[in-house]
Amino acid sequence: MSEVATIEQRSSRRTIQGVVKSTKMQKTILVTVMREFKHPKYEKRVRRTKHYVVHDEKGEARVGDTIEMMETRKLSKTKNWRLVKVLKRVE
Repeated sequence: MSEVATIEQRSSRRTIQGVVKSTKMQKTILVTVMREFKHPKYEKRVRRTKHYVVHDEKGEARVGDTIEMMETRKLSKTKNWRLVKVLKRVE
């Protein structure tokens, strides 16, 4: 019963997609996530980027790859996301 509960909790965590910008750290990658929204007053499309520090245990991501990451517990001062899978590789 407890296994079923933990699987449901894991699947309900927030997941987002982004592009890998840096892989210079050990087991850690820097990911940029871009979001686009309409400005509330001027109604112009606005782009905002945000950087996330993501845990990459196996070191499988490379610069330019599109990845999916999942929110997790605090792993360090700035790292609370982990790599789920690489969606698109860069040649």
